[in-house]
Amino acid sequence: MADASGDASAGGDTALAAAAAGGDRQALATLLDRHADRVHAICRRIVTHPEDALDATQEALIALTRGIARFDGRAAFTTWLYRIATNAALDELRRRSRRPIPQDTAADATTPSREGAVDARLDVDRALADVPIEFRTAVVLRDLADLDYPEIAAVLGVPVGTVKSRIARGRRALRDALGNQDASWERQTDGP
Repeated sequence: MADASGDASAGGDTALAAAAAGGDRQALATLLDRHADRVHAICRRIVTHPEDALDATQEALIALTRGIARFDGRAAFTTWLYRIATNAALDELRRRSRRPIPQDTAADATTPSREGAVDARLDVDRALADVPIEFRTAVVLRDLADLDYPEIAAVLGVPVGTVKSRIARGRRALRDALGNQDASWERQTDGP
């Protein structure tokens, strides 16, 4: 069994996934505990609405539980999991687009926070909401999940060149939305 320290090594996750696929409930629980926060972070940044992100996270973790036997180990476990999380977040966005938006939600988004760091995080979240979804998803997978370009390409099912373009365009849109004209803060897009 993988060590319980939370080390999300590829080998540890792969072994846990194999055990979980074989019916080991503890292995599945360990995988869920190990990755739930990251799945939620990805969903939150893609969906940009706290309650909808929780719904997407729950759907992703349910999909993981139901589909663990389909993990074949050809890709890293986290790449497979982030694809599930991304799909759950995108599905939640589609569901959200079909239902009316309560007026209270708009008021919550403009409420100022008390702390500078929280303000900055809220500013980024608001700015991300305005970035087109295909660019936002690529930026979140690169800058939040810290996936490399081939992994993002595998998650999104697009070529690496498309990933690089989406990240560059997403970062530019994010920079413009934040009013930051100094591009020196952007991560380099010329390597993994």
